[in-house]
Amino acid sequence: MKRILLLIVVCSSVGAFGQSPEALKKIEAAKIALITERLELTPQQAEKFWPIYREFGKERQLIRKDFNQARRTFDPNKATEEENKKMLEMANQVKERQLKLEREYSDRILKVITSRQLNNLRKAENDFKEMLLRRIRAQQMQRQKQKRNNDRLNDRRN
Repeated sequence: MKRILLLIVVCSSVGAFGQSPEALKKIEAAKIALITERLELTPQQAEKFWPIYREFGKERQLIRKDFNQARRTFDPNKATEEENKKMLEMANQVKERQLKLEREYSDRILKVITSRQLNNLRKAENDFKEMLLRRIRAQQMQRQKQKRNNDRLNDRRN
């Protein structure tokens, strides 16, 4: 039953993904529900786990943000050999920072939850991303199909 409710929340939120803070809040709430269910967190664990997890998410986001900004303006076809090498080095540094962060927070989280729960956390995060991406793709395909149908109707009218 919880999974059905979770799927309904995600499905209703994805349509507005990137368009409204409310939709993002619904997606985040669905993620929290999925993780809480999959990890079978006790109230005591949840009270300690979620602040650490949120902090980890913010740190992870900052690491990606720096790299994404650099990557947005980078064109490997127009860059010099030296610039390409710098970008590759930057990518490796980002991966190293992510790994270091992952280790640090894994140690902190393991003081609150079991190793089994931590492994389930990683699986739950991946499952949630896949579910979200499938839903986004399905909605994009539906919009494309609807656009084609509208185009056909307009062609018939003309």
